[in-house]
Amino acid sequence: MKLIYPACFYPCEECGYTVIFPDLPGCVTEGDTLPEALDMAVEAASGWLLDEIENDKQIPKASDIKNVNPDEHENGFVSLISIDLDEYSRKHGNKAVKKTLTIPAWLNSIAEKEQVNFSHILQEALKSHLGVNENKQP
Repeated sequence: MKLIYPACFYPCEECGYTVIFPDLPGCVTEGDTLPEALDMAVEAASGWLLDEIENDKQIPKASDIKNVNPDEHENGFVSLISIDLDEYSRKHGNKAVKKTLTIPAWLNSIAEKEQVNFSHILQEALKSHLGVNENKQP
């Protein structure tokens, strides 16, 4: 899922920029340079949004950039930040999903005797079947 949110950039007194997302309460970051602030903005917003989703909360609708005013600082400006939440989730998501499944009793007996970790085996089988690995996600 690709999302775009407006972010307000404010120059810091010393150097660098503070970045605030009006639509993401409490989502604030900073960077020593503008490129670093942009990278940090993507990271902060991605983490904020993933946390909301993993906690079954509704993510806020992004404001129209025309309606966002960086009025806290005379040199502030607004920029749109593009977030690839699927990519971020692959790298940083950690919420586990419980699945109920059925296997033959004889196979369960053998696997338990061999002390098989069912979750690990299922994950590995799914990755293999789907052509997914830790380094190259679809």
